[in-house]
Amino acid sequence: MSKIDYFERKLDDKHRLTIPAELRAEFADGVVITRGFQQYLHLYPKNIWDEEMEPALTGSILDERVADLNVKFRTGKSEATLDAKQGRITLEQHLLDYAGITSDVVAVRAGKYWRLSAKN
Repeated sequence: MSKIDYFERKLDDKHRLTIPAELRAEFADGVVITRGFQQYLHLYPKNIWDEEMEPALTGSILDERVADLNVKFRTGKSEATLDAKQGRITLEQHLLDYAGITSDVVAVRAGKYWRLSAKN
């Protein structure tokens, strides 16, 4: 079985994104959605957020770079769980606005997380 590194989906009218069946185990513990470095979103499996991002965001209280990263990734951060029936998560409107996503979503694996952007 090949590893999926890319998928496209159309959001439904409730801003829900359906995760492909082949990827749902990756998000079994939940998901964390944040703003990305540019005009896109990051989608993290909850365990990757807890084990890698949280420690990466910890640093000296006087380190402005660490503070800037915390602001970037925590502003608008949301957590969700896949609905058991169809493997969907709801993307909050303010995050969709940030990324310029209205309906069509492109998801690309970026190592241990996913980048979500509007389909051009």
